[in-house]
Amino acid sequence: MTQAGEGVRAAFGPRPGERLKAALQTRSALASVIALFFVLLIAAGLVQDASAGRILSLFVWGVMLGGVIGLGGIGLTLVYGVLKFPNFSHGALATLGAYIAFSTVAYLPKSEPIGPFSFGWELVAGLVIAMPLVGLVAIGVDRVMYRRLRVQRSSLVLFAMASLAMAFFLRSVIYLIWGSDFRFYYQGRANPALDLPLGLRVQADQIFILLLAVVLVTLVYLLLEKTKMGKAMRATANNPELAQVRGINTEKVIAYTWMLSGALAAAGGVMYGLASQLRPEMGFWLLLPMFAAVIMGSIGNPRGALAGAVIIGVAQQVSSAAISPAYGPGVAFVLLVLTLLIRPQGLFGERS
Repeated sequence: MTQAGEGVRAAFGPRPGERLKAALQTRSALASVIALFFVLLIAAGLVQDASAGRILSLFVWGVMLGGVIGLGGIGLTLVYGVLKFPNFSHGALATLGAYIAFSTVAYLPKSEPIGPFSFGWELVAGLVIAMPLVGLVAIGVDRVMYRRLRVQRSSLVLFAMASLAMAFFLRSVIYLIWGSDFRFYYQGRANPALDLPLGLRVQADQIFILLLAVVLVTLVYLLLEKTKMGKAMRATANNPELAQVRGINTEKVIAYTWMLSGALAAAGGVMYGLASQLRPEMGFWLLLPMFAAVIMGSIGNPRGALAGAVIIGVAQQVSSAAISPAYGPGVAFVLLVLTLLIRPQGLFGERS
């Protein structure tokens, strides 16, 4: 292929031909395997006497969980897209955001629940405070550790090990400040389910979590596609040296990337804590589904990360009709392995 042809392919995707045909075949194969996987999960649930209404409810809950995973997954894929390394401390950032919101809720006077939800305005305040604070922590971690590795042009292995060490460090800080006990934003407050048509039962909080995830993902999309900083982030992700030559302040772009990644991780942690409970290891258990979503949707693709997160979330919830919910991360691992075996570049990626 000529250099001009390569430029057209990079800008508009592969031209019609055998390469595109092969990509569509592997994408269809992976989609078929995932569909078969869901059919088997649903069949197993029906064998276990789970009603169709319950399976439908689990599906909706899975979409909600996918929104939570997607918030963290998008931040994870943004860091990889710009800095080209897997940030294993991302789950710890989500946990830190959840606990910062918890402290805010504990400090502020309790208000009446907002509408049908189980939480009051103090949780909204905690979310608003936690997102920028965790973003600043992420920037601080980059300044203390990762920037030095970038200056030294360290290998990918050193970046990965450094992020793993930072994950343990942040979790230790959480243990020291908040302890190891399980926490709840609202101890003993009722969170009644809403009865919807087709036997569907969902909690109002779950609807809020899903709507918040959609709003934040939409804002991230608009940022990346419509703003000058978003275009600079995409240019830096494609070719940091060329972006720097063209006058883009790559260090500023990296700082914005960490801020956005940390804020999204905090939002995902707060929403996950609202849906279940807070514990220091919660980010660790979210990390595998987030990585699975990022790889399934294609690394560096925010929209793909969201799509992969929804698939992972639904699979984890629907599987609970047939197996223990404790095996949810195992379901994410199975889908991750299938993706790596069938289409390692992900659903929305192209072969290099």
